[in-house]
Amino acid sequence: MKAIVSEQVGGPDTLVLRELPTPQPGAGEIRLRVRACGVNYPDALMLEDKYQFRPTRPFAPGGEVAGEVDAVGEGVSEFKPGDRVIALVGHGGMAEYVVAKTNKCIAMPDAMPFDEAAAFIFTYGTSWHALKQRASLKAGDTLLVLGAAGGVGLAAVELGAAVGARVIAGVSSAEKLALAKAHGAADGVVYPQGPFDKDGTKALAELFKGVCGKQGANVIYDAVGGDYAEASLRAIAWEGRFLVVGFPAGIPKIPLNLALLKGCQIVGVFWGSFTDRDVAENQINNNELIAFYNAGKIRPHVSATFPLADAGTAIRALSERRALGKLVVTID
Repeated sequence: MKAIVSEQVGGPDTLVLRELPTPQPGAGEIRLRVRACGVNYPDALMLEDKYQFRPTRPFAPGGEVAGEVDAVGEGVSEFKPGDRVIALVGHGGMAEYVVAKTNKCIAMPDAMPFDEAAAFIFTYGTSWHALKQRASLKAGDTLLVLGAAGGVGLAAVELGAAVGARVIAGVSSAEKLALAKAHGAADGVVYPQGPFDKDGTKALAELFKGVCGKQGANVIYDAVGGDYAEASLRAIAWEGRFLVVGFPAGIPKIPLNLALLKGCQIVGVFWGSFTDRDVAENQINNNELIAFYNAGKIRPHVSATFPLADAGTAIRALSERRALGKLVVTID
């Protein structure tokens, strides 16, 4: 089978197209004929050995796939050959075939195309776990989303709107703000490019306060990090929840006196670990997300697709924060 693989530590330009043996499913596993693979930040981090998990080289990036069941392992009764499935595989998805554990698989809705399916569970799963389990977001809350036009950010915008929150989009361009508003944001702010000095951080905080209102944001979803984190935290409501999601702008340094003064919580979001630690609750989340999709309340925004040979280009575009919504690699 063909696969795009990492053979050495480096950026997306180090990826090479190779012919690899087709994997065989073991007990409790299925093999998928991959039709599409979502592109996510862990893909870029794994190539540079900067992610929490470091696969043994050579490996194919791609942790989120959609395809058709091609073969099943011993003891598998949930799926059969021909079923259309979304799967989380950690890595290995940018290939013609991949093996997945059945407890990491979801049946695709009949009307869902493969590119949307491959752009679905990673972003919506992360954001729903963040907003539901970690932030207890409810109707009437004000939700500030940083990086609101990216994959997880746009998912957070849609899900926040779906539960009746007032969603405020924080983005870096007018184009991105228009996209976030089209997906449910009630208002937003276009923030300048960092890093910021002390005065710049305070000025950005005033921008956030102005758009969030006098009471501040009940929940802040930070998928950006860097100096944006402290500035947004200054706009949080009393007893608000600040969600730590990602750091494309760098790992922030937050003065903890702000947490004391605001009586707020700074809450980590590690969805990947949650899916392993609480399989039953994660399955409930997945069912709720499929119901949202079938009801037309959420839909992945796939802004571009790339052939397998150009997977490195897709990963670079994402890591440089040039993507709107999701990027997907398609496999013929």
